Amino acid sequence: MEGTRESGRLIFGSKAGAFCFQIENFLLNLCVTKYNLKNIIAVRNLVLFYLKHPDAKASIETWLAITKNASWQKPSDVVASFPDADPVKNNRVVFNITRNKYRLVAQISYERQWVFIKFIGTHAAYDKIDASTIEQF
Repeated sequence: MEGTRESGRLIFGSKAGAFCFQIENFLLNLCVTKYNLKNIIAVRNLVLFYLKHPDAKASIETWLAITKNASWQKPSDVVASFPDADPVKNNRVVFNITRNKYRLVAQISYERQWVFIKFIGTHAAYDKIDASTIEQF
């Protein structure tokens, strides 16, 4: 992987037409090739979250892999990919992470195929927020 190394910061680079993300010595197993259409905004925050909550890593990586390759046109398409997902107002969807121990809220631009991470936290922290308006990141 090419790129610069800065302590405590997200490092990204490209290799053979792919972009990879790394924080410190942790390489996110997500290399997005130039052919993937989905833009996921704030992946860094997901990586930082699973560094604090290692039990969430596998679920987050699975969510990323499915999401980056999805072609969602409407909320029901998201539910087809993630049956436990709950669409809410403002084109947002709540995802269960690590068997509902954590919650991830994303806002989806179906037209542009962009996914904006708005919140990730424990289920208890999620219970204190409004998923349709939260702007954690």
